[in-house]
Amino acid sequence: MLPSTSSTHASPGHLHTQKWRGRVGMTLVAMLSVLAGMTDAIGFMASGDFVSFMSGNTTRLAVAISVGDLGLTGRLLLLVATFIAGNALGIIVSRLGGRRALPLMLSIAALLCAAAIWPFDEQLPALLAAIIAMGMLNAAVEQVNGLPVGLTYVTGALSRFGRGLGRWLLGERRDGWKVQLIPWTGMFAGAVLGAVLEHHFGIKALLASGLLAGVLGVVSLRIPRRWQLGYMPR
Repeated sequence: MLPSTSSTHASPGHLHTQKWRGRVGMTLVAMLSVLAGMTDAIGFMASGDFVSFMSGNTTRLAVAISVGDLGLTGRLLLLVATFIAGNALGIIVSRLGGRRALPLMLSIAALLCAAAIWPFDEQLPALLAAIIAMGMLNAAVEQVNGLPVGLTYVTGALSRFGRGLGRWLLGERRDGWKVQLIPWTGMFAGAVLGAVLEHHFGIKALLASGLLAGVLGVVSLRIPRRWQLGYMPR
């Protein structure tokens, strides 16, 4: 159960709405995490670079600097900067779209499909398009009922889960920490699916990511407007 931010005197109807808002939000988080994991696995297998896991690219960047590999250093700096730009673009698109998920998700879908059908042997432009898309994805959901969630990275989710587990072992019975496994599970499942798809289709497997992004955008139309405003960053 997600933690309640309402008072103890909240009406049953309000509590019921909050419960369903939490369930819908975490389901959306799970599916968006599947999208992130799938895309990251496809990009990594096709190019050797991470598409959403910038912690990994940052460590690789440090190693490249330490051994004086200027070519790899420049490439990784470009990838990290592109991810930052994607996050900024996600906020811009979200705001221009009235903080609705559909315009954001359709933009992400377009970028992923463009990356999938990139016709030239040089894959860097396709990789950059996918990275921008993953940066933008973080603007889709930032929190659910007051719980922070990450979509393209799960270190924070595992850390919050571990801290919650520690408190539980000490006898504290706070709610919310268990759901932090949802984005991790979604990303893991998506990465497995992405790896299988890339094995058969190469970088063109990003088309599946693009289609999933589009479907999730259409599905978001069924989510009440006030709930979406609560999920998305301001």
